[in-house]
Amino acid sequence: MTQAETRDDQHLLETVEHSVLRLLSGFRDPPARLEITAGAVTVTAEWAAGEGVGGTVPVAPARAATNVSDTPADDRLLVRAPTVGVFYRAPQPGSPPFVQVGDQVAAGQQIGIVEAMKLMIPVTVDAPGAVLDVLVADGAAVEYDTPLVALSAAEAD
Repeated sequence: MTQAETRDDQHLLETVEHSVLRLLSGFRDPPARLEITAGAVTVTAEWAAGEGVGGTVPVAPARAATNVSDTPADDRLLVRAPTVGVFYRAPQPGSPPFVQVGDQVAAGQQIGIVEAMKLMIPVTVDAPGAVLDVLVADGAAVEYDTPLVALSAAEAD
């Protein structure tokens, strides 16, 4: 196999990985079986009886370029995923999480990481507040714009 063929196969595998993560993020439960073949592209996902049925892949509406957005139903601010990938609460396995429920956060503070095709993309907040809830489990696949953490708005003085 030549270097060009190896690069092409790696690119194809990364593209398939990205597409599979996007597809699976729309389902409540992970598949019981997942088969991926990069050459001539084959993706097979099977769920146990009753799981995954009726799941839909969410289509994110167009949003402003910020990762913190208001939720009209309450006073929470939602920190959203900047891309499709896997959400991690800590900088590395075994380390304490960036934030926990009850922590105060400042604008620009990192609260997590989204791994996308071997890239670690920091998740930061645009506004200060207190962490009310972590909405996504550590290591979970996320879609672009998925709410990750709920914050209370900081009180104005």
